Amino acid sequence: MADSPSKFPEVQGGGSLMIAWQIRGKKVVVVGGGEVAAGRILHCLNADANVTVVSPAARLNPEVAYRVRAGQVTHVNRNFEPVDLDGADMVLVAVDDPDASTAIWTLCKERRIPVNVADVIPECDFFFGSVHRDGPLQVMVSTNGKGPRLASVIRRFIARQLPSNAGRAIDRVGELRTRLRQMAPRPEDAPRRMAWMSRVSDAYPWDEMCGLSDEDVNNLLSFYPSGKVPPLDELKSMRAEPEVRTDVFDGSFGFSVGA
Repeated sequence: MADSPSKFPEVQGGGSLMIAWQIRGKKVVVVGGGEVAAGRILHCLNADANVTVVSPAARLNPEVAYRVRAGQVTHVNRNFEPVDLDGADMVLVAVDDPDASTAIWTLCKERRIPVNVADVIPECDFFFGSVHRDGPLQVMVSTNGKGPRLASVIRRFIARQLPSNAGRAIDRVGELRTRLRQMAPRPEDAPRRMAWMSRVSDAYPWDEMCGLSDEDVNNLLSFYPSGKVPPLDELKSMRAEPEVRTDVFDGSFGFSVGA
């Protein structure tokens, strides 16, 4: 008997594939040096890319000029030439010249280089969304190029709903995952590791996760072999009592000698 279509999610065409693109150490060429280029450059630097900016120095806005002076980007001080695409892993075009933009887009298509031409949807392999960043946490809102300003409004709304310490909690979970992999490094351990980490993530509130110490993490990991996730109060009860020194003189029964 055939499955009922209602069992499965409905296809909603017209969207984009939302992915986190790892461009650490990759060459990103930004053509243009204005405000839009500045935003693109910052996104790429935050992702640890190697950024090359192609633009005459006279057209650099203050932010891009600062990044050139600080050595954060490589600057090619002239208009774009095809040779600038050599070795590029990604190209971002942000110039007020539709003909030039289309020419660059065509060259990128010929070389199979992913490209984004600012504000020209048909000439974009991908879009930039409005991003909220809190340490390792990144939340992106995309309108598929239809309403960038509205995306920013929605992103700010979402950010206000998030705990202020969400990034710190994720850092702690990341530390726990790393140490768990060291305990159970075999590929066949992966399903069990993932299931246990899911239970840990569901068991403790955000703010409590932030407050876990290295001692707490060690104690928590001791439960992994049994597959148990202890209640928070049980985990805290395992903390060692602070050492009390008995050899410290506090002056409460001393004496003084006057001159």
